[in-house]
Amino acid sequence: MIRLESIDEGFNIYYREYKVFSHTKKNPCFEMGIGTGKFKQNHSSFNIQDKLKKRISLQDFKILSQLDNQIIIEFSYNEYSIVIEFYIQENKLIITPKCEDKTINRFWVKLESDEDEAIFGCGEQFSELNLKGKMISIWVEDASPPTRSSHTYYPQPNFISSYNYYCHVDTNAYSEFDFTEHNKNELYIWSIPTQIYFEKCETFLDTVKKLNKYLGLQPKPPEWIYDGIWLGVQGGPEIVDKKIETALKHDIKVGGVWCQDWEGIRYTSFGKQLFWDWKYDEKIYPNLPEYIKKLNSKGIKFMGYINTMLAIEGDLYKEASKKGYCIKNDKGEDYLVMMTDFPAAQLDFSNPDAVDWIKSIIKKNMIGIGMNGWMVDYGEYVPVDALLNSGVSGEEFHNLSPTLWNKLNFEAVKEENLLDKVMFFTRSGFTHSSKYTMMHFSGDQRVDWDKKLGLPSVIPSSINMGLCGIGYYHFDIGCYTTYRNYTRSKELFMRSAEIATFSTFMRTHEGNRPDANWQFDTDDETLDHLSKMVRIHLYLTPYLKHLSNEYQEYGIPPMRGCFMHYVSDQELYHLKYQFMLGQDLLVAPVIKPGIDNWNVYLPDDAWIHLWSGKEYEHGWIEVEAPLGQPPVFYRKQSEFKILFSELADVKE
Repeated sequence: MIRLESIDEGFNIYYREYKVFSHTKKNPCFEMGIGTGKFKQNHSSFNIQDKLKKRISLQDFKILSQLDNQIIIEFSYNEYSIVIEFYIQENKLIITPKCEDKTINRFWVKLESDEDEAIFGCGEQFSELNLKGKMISIWVEDASPPTRSSHTYYPQPNFISSYNYYCHVDTNAYSEFDFTEHNKNELYIWSIPTQIYFEKCETFLDTVKKLNKYLGLQPKPPEWIYDGIWLGVQGGPEIVDKKIETALKHDIKVGGVWCQDWEGIRYTSFGKQLFWDWKYDEKIYPNLPEYIKKLNSKGIKFMGYINTMLAIEGDLYKEASKKGYCIKNDKGEDYLVMMTDFPAAQLDFSNPDAVDWIKSIIKKNMIGIGMNGWMVDYGEYVPVDALLNSGVSGEEFHNLSPTLWNKLNFEAVKEENLLDKVMFFTRSGFTHSSKYTMMHFSGDQRVDWDKKLGLPSVIPSSINMGLCGIGYYHFDIGCYTTYRNYTRSKELFMRSAEIATFSTFMRTHEGNRPDANWQFDTDDETLDHLSKMVRIHLYLTPYLKHLSNEYQEYGIPPMRGCFMHYVSDQELYHLKYQFMLGQDLLVAPVIKPGIDNWNVYLPDDAWIHLWSGKEYEHGWIEVEAPLGQPPVFYRKQSEFKILFSELADVKE
C-alpha cells in the first residue's frame, strides 16, 4: 500500500498507487523553520503576522528503513534535520515527524496536486466551496464580520480532495493551507505536528464517510426536535406566551421556545445583549421552573443560553475568581476580555476544577430547573498571551478551547443521563468538536443579502460543515447581526425561512436589535408564510429521520454539495449556493431580493420540480420562484417520491 520510487536526485512516495509526495533537491516535500507569531487581538478578531527567522529547505535525505508498510527517512540541510516516518495503520497513511531541535516551530508539507483537483473542507467556510486556488487560515475566530475570506468560528486542519482522499493534520497550532499552486498543496503549520493522516478511498462518498467517522459523529438528537419550530423569543412569560399564542393561531407548530435572556439582559452600543451570570433572572422570569413545566405540559420545550464568559458584576464571577477558575494575564490577574463595550472574564477549560464547576452550574441552574436545551455560544476568545492552569500557552490552547467547551456541555448532559431528552447547539469548534456537538448553528450572519456576510453564506457553510463531521446543522432564520443601516427586511426573513425548511432544523432569532428587525409575527403574511414552511418541514420528518439514520450509520451528512453524488460533473464543484438534502432533494434557494425567477443547475438525472410537477433533465434551467415556492426538485427515482409529490399541497 506504500511504495517508494527513486527519481533523479529524489523520490516519490505512493500510497495505494496515488502519488502523495515528490521530493527533489530543488523541490523538497518538507521544510521547517523558526518564527515568532504576532497576534493583534480586537475583541475576538485577530490580525496575524509571522516574523520568520529561518526557513530551512530540507533538500538532503537519507532512507533509514524501508519495509512493505513503513518507510523512515531523515531529511536535512546542514546542521538541521528531522526524521519522518511513513507507515500504514488501519488503511491510513500516517506521517509522523520527529525533530530533536526544540527551537524549530514551523513546518511545511507539500502534497502533490494538479489544476483539475477540487479541494473542500478546512472547517466551516462561509464564502468558499472549492478551495483550489485559495489560501485558508486555520484559526478560531468570531466571524462577524470577517476580516479575511477564511475567517470562521469553526476551522479544521483537514481537507477532502476530488481525487478521493482526505488529509488531516494533528495540531492545535495556527496553520495556513495554501491551495494556490496548480501542482502542489502546501500546508504551513506553526508547530511540528504530532501526526498527519492521509487516507485514499474508492469514491468521494467513501472519503467523506471515513473522515467524518474519524472526526467523530454527533450524538443522535432527541426525537422532539421533529415536533416543530423553535421560536427565538424573549422578554418574560407574558411576552413569550403572547408570541406562542400568535404562532398557534396561524397554525405554526411550535416545538419549543428559545429564550436567550433567561439569565438577564444588558443594553450596549451593539444592542440588546445578555447578562452572563448563569442563573435565571427572577425579575424577567419569576419562578422559571414552574413556567417551564407549564410549557412542557403543552408540548413546548424551553431552551436557554450559555457562553464561556462571566459577567464581572455577577455572583458566579465572584465565586469563580476566588477559586482561580478564570484565565490569567501576565500579572496573574483575571484576564478581562473586552466584548462589545464591556469587559468579561473567561473560564479556564485547561483547569479540571473549573470544568467540573461550570458543569455543576449547568446541571443545577439549567438542567436542574427543567431546561430542555440551550445555545452553547462563543469559544473563540482565548488571547494568545493568556496564562492557563495547565501551563500550555494561550497560542497553543486557543484553537482547542471550543472543543473543550463543547465537550463539557456534552458531558454535563450525558452525566445526567439525558442525551435522549436534552439538546444544545453550538457555534464554534475545532478538531473532534463534532462528536460533542448535538446541533451546530452557523453563527451571526448579517441581516442582508451579502454573499460573504449575509444570508447566502449559510449555504456554503452547510456544505462545508457536512465535510467536517457535522450532520445536524441549522442557522438563525432571518439572520442575526444588525448595525448601521443594516436591518432585516420582510423578504429576507421569508426567504431565509425557505432555506431553513430544507435543513435539519428550524429556529428563529430576533437579532441583536429586535425592534429594528422584521420578526416572524410582524404581519399576517409573514406568519402564514412561516406556517406553510413549518408544515412542509414537518411533513419531511420521515425523510429527515432517514437522513439522520444514514448519518449515524455511515457518516454521510444530510446537507450536501451536489458534487457528492455527481462527482464527474465539474460544474458542480463551483456551485456554492445550491445544495442537496440527502440524495433525493435538490435545493437552489433564492438569495437576491426582488426575484421571482431563478436559474438552477441540475445534475445528470431526472428531476421533478416540487411545485409544478414538471420533469427536467440535466443542465441549466430557469424556474418561477415566487415567495413560498423556492426552487426545489426531487429525483424521479427516489424511494420518497410519493412523500415529495405531496409537499406542494401540504395543509397540516
